[in-house]
Amino acid sequence: MRQIKYLFFPILIAAFAALNSCGNIKNSKYITIGMVDGWAEDVAMTHVAKAILDQQGYHVIIQKASTDMILASMNNEDTDLFMGVWLPYTHAKKLAKFPGLMHIGTNYDNGRIGLVVPDYVAIHSIEELNQHQDQFNHRIIGIEKGAGLTTGTDKAIVDYKLDYKQINSSTIAMITELQNAIQRKEWIVVTGWQPHWMFGKMKLKFLEDPKKIFGESEQIKTYARKSFGKDHPDLAEFFSRLHFDDENMSDLLIQMEHSKNKEETAKEWVEAHKELVNSWLNKK
Repeated sequence: MRQIKYLFFPILIAAFAALNSCGNIKNSKYITIGMVDGWAEDVAMTHVAKAILDQQGYHVIIQKASTDMILASMNNEDTDLFMGVWLPYTHAKKLAKFPGLMHIGTNYDNGRIGLVVPDYVAIHSIEELNQHQDQFNHRIIGIEKGAGLTTGTDKAIVDYKLDYKQINSSTIAMITELQNAIQRKEWIVVTGWQPHWMFGKMKLKFLEDPKKIFGESEQIKTYARKSFGKDHPDLAEFFSRLHFDDENMSDLLIQMEHSKNKEETAKEWVEAHKELVNSWLNKK
């Protein structure tokens, strides 16, 4: 029994140390950032933030999940940050469920969501879709279920009385169908958003939205768990300064789209944009 006791005691000490370490994790240099995989702008911004913070001695963990799961995780104080909150329209209702979350920065000002067609499609407004049902096969090609854009599209179908069905799959599947249709010069309407690399690679246009179902210009913001600013005031200040304009956002998205290694591409982008990054870090 004595031998068992002496063997067991160090295990208890180790377990207690581990628990104590976990309890203090929010005051450590471990940072968790939620990310929606498949959202080009969120993936790009998150990897750039990780590349910068890694250089500053932080250990950044990217947690891939849906918007709802990330917001709930932040509300539970399990995830630190999310850089992909679209306001004032797309994520307003989702965010309202978690009033304790903290807004710490605006990453991009000219976001837009809506229905998108190739530029050769001879219509300009959502109101014209019902006049060309057969050419579009009565389909709107959507992205993942649960996305704010998906919810907005369902509402547009009702409010515009469209004889269409939204086909939901994944962002990658939507882009593949779009590319294939363009190669064949077929008519196709998809759910889309800017900023996204597909607008730099393909000639596309948003359909006008007279009823403003998809809102107007949106901002992409960073939100954090309630205690983040208290635990990491320097990081809260960094994210308050992190901001992309149209030019550097477009440049980043195109580079990331062609990348086979997002982390390495983000590091290269950070190295090539030292002046901008230093302004975020408040370095001269």
